[in-house]
Amino acid sequence: MRLSAALAVLSELKLCLQLGFVPTLRAILRSPTLLLRPHGISRIFMVHVWSAYGDGVDTNSRSVKEGLIPANAQGVVLDVGAGYGHTAKYLDHKVTKYIALEPNELMHGEIRKRANAAGFTEADGTLVVLPYGVEDVATIMSALGEPQSVDTIISILSFCSVPNPKQNIRTLVELLLRPGGQLLFYEHVLSPRADVGWWQHFWTPLWRCAMDGCCLDRPTHEWIKQMDGWSKGELWGLPEESEEHLWWHRVGRFVKAGR
Repeated sequence: MRLSAALAVLSELKLCLQLGFVPTLRAILRSPTLLLRPHGISRIFMVHVWSAYGDGVDTNSRSVKEGLIPANAQGVVLDVGAGYGHTAKYLDHKVTKYIALEPNELMHGEIRKRANAAGFTEADGTLVVLPYGVEDVATIMSALGEPQSVDTIISILSFCSVPNPKQNIRTLVELLLRPGGQLLFYEHVLSPRADVGWWQHFWTPLWRCAMDGCCLDRPTHEWIKQMDGWSKGELWGLPEESEEHLWWHRVGRFVKAGR
């Protein structure tokens, strides 16, 4: 693996620090008790990073999302780690309700703005914004009112930061997704190349600490593929993506078996 590719994390971290450090420091100076809540500091930092990064990340992945989401998403959609709500603009008339799952409440205003622009509102019941993580499945189910009430689960670059991912993703699908429902995802995952994977493992502790739990070295696509209960599933990659990319991507569509 070329050294320049292996060290790409450092330039990304430098840019993120330039975007988020000063406003995060200001927030701490205004409220010093944040020092007792490091997770709160991380979320403030991510808001400022994502405010600068979000639109660009969405633009760069637009062709993937356009090929994955509009053709498949339908009914009640649960967007895992909704971020700034960019997924909403890829949903069409087949979607009756958009449920944005985002534990960072500082991002909820942007979710509502983008969802409203796409025609989903809380006033008419087509938009629900929940301040929970995937690990809070029981709370999510309680908020939705009944089990297996979701037709489509979407994760765009979100499963990388889910705590206890193998168990929590499985529980999410088992308890919330209806039989015949779909799981759609676009994730950066562990590379099959040993040299790239070594560097992903090496950098993950630092990257996870700086980026609110994001891990570079999860074989998320393999975990999902190996789960029981699918009637069909397909995985594919990005045709022009370098094999040396530390953020190596996989796209997937899996259908839950019916009763």
